[in-house]
Amino acid sequence: MNKPKKLTQSDKPGGSKKERVVRIFNLSEDVWPFIEAYGDKKLQKWEIDENANLSDKDLFSMAEEFEFTFITAKPLDPLFVEYYKKLCEVRDLEILVPEKHTGQLCEDIKNDGKIMKRLLRLGREYSRINITAYSTTPNFLDLIEILRSKGVDVRTPEAPDRSDAWTVNFYGSKSGIRQLTQINGAIRADLKMPDGVISSGIVDTAGIAANKYIKENGVVIKTNKGHSGAGVLIFRKGDLPKKFAECEEKIIKILNKDAYWEKFPIVVESLVNPNPKIGGGFPNAEFFIRRDGEVEFLYACGMRVTKRVASRITDIGYLIGEQYSKDGYRGYYDVDYIAEKGGVIWVSESNVRVTGGTHVYEAGKELAGRNFTKKSFVLSNNMFGITPKKFTFSKLHKIMTPILFSRKTREGLVICSSNLLHDGYMSYIIFGKNKKRVIAIEEEMKEKLKL
Repeated sequence: MNKPKKLTQSDKPGGSKKERVVRIFNLSEDVWPFIEAYGDKKLQKWEIDENANLSDKDLFSMAEEFEFTFITAKPLDPLFVEYYKKLCEVRDLEILVPEKHTGQLCEDIKNDGKIMKRLLRLGREYSRINITAYSTTPNFLDLIEILRSKGVDVRTPEAPDRSDAWTVNFYGSKSGIRQLTQINGAIRADLKMPDGVISSGIVDTAGIAANKYIKENGVVIKTNKGHSGAGVLIFRKGDLPKKFAECEEKIIKILNKDAYWEKFPIVVESLVNPNPKIGGGFPNAEFFIRRDGEVEFLYACGMRVTKRVASRITDIGYLIGEQYSKDGYRGYYDVDYIAEKGGVIWVSESNVRVTGGTHVYEAGKELAGRNFTKKSFVLSNNMFGITPKKFTFSKLHKIMTPILFSRKTREGLVICSSNLLHDGYMSYIIFGKNKKRVIAIEEEMKEKLKL
C-alpha cells in the first residue's frame, strides 16, 4: 500500500477519519494443519514461537504506511519499534498483542475482548478499516466476517473473496501447483516441473519413491504444504540402498517418524541438479494480483541471472498468475524455480501469500525510491548466523551506527529484526548504488560483528 498524502476528514457524521490500516502477522495459521500434525508437542511449540519471532521483520512490509495498527503474537522490542518508526517516518504505530498465544492468531484475536473492543472502536473512529495479513486463512476470513457483522466497514485489499479463498491453500500446495503446471504445460512448453506424481499414504509413496530412486539415482519427496524446509526429503546417490525391498523399507522408516506424511498428499519427483551460477540454482520471482485482477511483477530474486533467465522466470510467473487471477486469487504470490545445469528452468513451488522477500521490496520502495529495482543494488539475508545472545538490539544498533541506512545517500544497512538476535540470527537489508558498495557495506558489517 502507498502512504496517504494526508489524512482528511470524511463527510461521515461525527467527522470520522478516512481510513485505518490494520496488519495481522498470522504466519503459523498459514501452515497450521502441518504444525498440528507434529507428534512432538515441544517441537510444535518451538515452531509456533519461531514463527512469532519473525513478526518484527514484517513491520517492513508496511514501510510505506504513515499510520497503522500491527497485531502480533508476541510483544516487540520498544527500541526496535522506535528505530523502525524513525527510519520509515511512521508517525503512528499501534501494536496489539493478544493475551493468549496459541499459534492461531486470528482465533486469539477473536477470543481477546480488549483487542476486539479496540478494533470495533477503530471501526467507529474511521470510516473504513483496511486489513491485511501474512496469509488469507479461514480464521482470518472468519474474523473479517465478525467485524463486518458488527457494523465495521472492512476492506481486504490483499486477499481474495471468501468464495475464492480456496486458491490460497490449493495453489500454495505442492500438489496444486503441480496440477496447474501439468495442465498449462500442454500449451506452454517451457512451463514444466520435474517429473513426478502425487501420492498418498506412506507405503504407496515409499514404493513409488524407491522405484524412482533406483532408476534415477535420486528422488525428492515432499509433503503437500510444509514449512521452511520441513516436509521435504532429498535423497542423492548413495543415500539409499539400490535393492528395491531394502530401499522401500528404509523410506518407510523415515516417513513414519512424522505424522504429516500419512495425513496429507505427497509429491514424489525426480531430483534435479541445480546450476549454482544461475540465481544460486534457485531463482525466484514475486508478483502481486490487484483487486481488479491485474497481475503485477514486483521483482526477481536470486543473486545473478542472465536476461534470458530473468525473462523466462518472469514470463512463467505471469502465466501462473493469470490462472490464479482467473480463479479469484488476490494478493502476493511468488514462484520458486530450479535452474538445472543443462539450462532448463523448472517450476519448484509457489507461495500464495506474503513471502520472505516482500518486506525487502516494500522497504526498498519507501527507503530507496519506487524505482529502486533499477537504480539500486539490494542485498538481503533473513537469517545471517551470529553468536546467540551476544547482541541486544541496542548494542547492535550502536555498533552498526556508522553504516546504517541514510535517507540522504539512499545507502546503508537496515536491521530488520530484534527478535532473532537472541537465537543467533541477524536479519538485514543493504542498499547501495552498485554491487561494489553493497558488498563493502556487508563486509564492514561482518567486521563489526566480530567486536
